[in-house]
Amino acid sequence: MIALIQRVSSAQVVVDGDSVGAIDQGILLLLGVQKDDDSDKAKKLLDKVLSYRIFSDDEGRMNRSLRDIDGELLVVSQFTLAADTRKGTRPGFSKSAAPALAEALYDEFVATASEQVRTASGRFGADMKVSLTNDGPVTFWLEV
Repeated sequence: MIALIQRVSSAQVVVDGDSVGAIDQGILLLLGVQKDDDSDKAKKLLDKVLSYRIFSDDEGRMNRSLRDIDGELLVVSQFTLAADTRKGTRPGFSKSAAPALAEALYDEFVATASEQVRTASGRFGADMKVSLTNDGPVTFWLEV
């Protein structure tokens, strides 16, 4: 399971002209699900995301987590994160989870996150327009 996280001052997901998810200060998380992912990996990744210290403390150091700042989380499905780009000029998706597994783990991830922090989400499988104001910019790739 892969998460590309970005520290944002705001972010929004639009589908067919309608806003389906928006946050203020927090993390925009692009979530890629791979074939061998399961609930345990989803829980480990979520805990890592919520505990990852990417927000500034009083001295300007990245020393505070999303939980510490009472921030918000916007989760967007992003199957292209699992792409194999090592050869050629066209990505391969043999490592990506099948849509049914990916959607189930995505939904579980969002539901579990919602129990812990204010969470918004995109729409699985939809053509989404994602806008954000990256604060920093600060972007990290997390994998479990």
